[in-house]
Amino acid sequence: MSTLQVIIVSGRSGSGKTSVLNIMEDFGYYPIDNLPLSLVPSAIDKLVHDSQIYKIAIGIDVRSPQADLSRFAEVYHKLIETYSKPAIKILYVTAQESVLVARFDATRRVHPLMAVSGNLPNAIKKEIDILEPIAIRADIKIDTSLLNIHQLKEVIRDHLGVDNAVTVNILSFGFKYGAPIDADFIFDVRTLPNPHWKIELRNQTGLDDGVKAFFADYSEVDDMANDIIAFFKKWLPPFLHNNRHTVTIAIGCTGGKHRSVYIAEKLGESLTQSLPKEMVVRLKHREKNRW
Repeated sequence: MSTLQVIIVSGRSGSGKTSVLNIMEDFGYYPIDNLPLSLVPSAIDKLVHDSQIYKIAIGIDVRSPQADLSRFAEVYHKLIETYSKPAIKILYVTAQESVLVARFDATRRVHPLMAVSGNLPNAIKKEIDILEPIAIRADIKIDTSLLNIHQLKEVIRDHLGVDNAVTVNILSFGFKYGAPIDADFIFDVRTLPNPHWKIELRNQTGLDDGVKAFFADYSEVDDMANDIIAFFKKWLPPFLHNNRHTVTIAIGCTGGKHRSVYIAEKLGESLTQSLPKEMVVRLKHREKNRW
């Protein structure tokens, strides 16, 4: 069974709580925002026992009913008793008042407490009092006043001990069915010799020995494969330090059955062996259901 990690994300409106939840999702956490505090224990229980989800980030702020927030200490201690203190952490974000005012002015959003406080400065001050039961128990406090989104991600990564990780998706496809719109890199291998024109190979694919033997007679096939492999061996590792979580490499031929499949397989095999362990290679043949 995986180790349970529940991060309660809270903080002052405008300080970046939603951004933190988005970052947590990038890190593999299941995010829930603005859930009434009274429902948190049952939500965690359901996610853990029904769906085997063990990394959970729950956003709680002044939008929750104040009757709920007044019971935060009770709910918090119940969670600790149920799951242990190491499993439950509070991440609290804040920012200087002048920064919060500037952010609300820039976005023209309305502070959640504006209606009951009359003006923005009063709303900001009132929010501090309401969130005090959460703030005083915070395991992690982050002032976002001077942080951009990338710096915020790195600060959270350091606090939580999250390793850099990038999934490298290698996709073979056929141009006749359309190029993938979500690819970061697209390579056109239609200049290579085509086994399709050999009747005995037409129903085979780039996974079959007959097609592999066909390509072995043409040095340009391995030349192209090796050029693509060399490029990515050199330029993929820097993505680990570039706030990226996925990179998609698409290899296309006419029908997505022979040439693209063969090159994608060679690329996937080589990168699996050579890339840093933090980079996970996944291979997919998009047109497989058409073979």
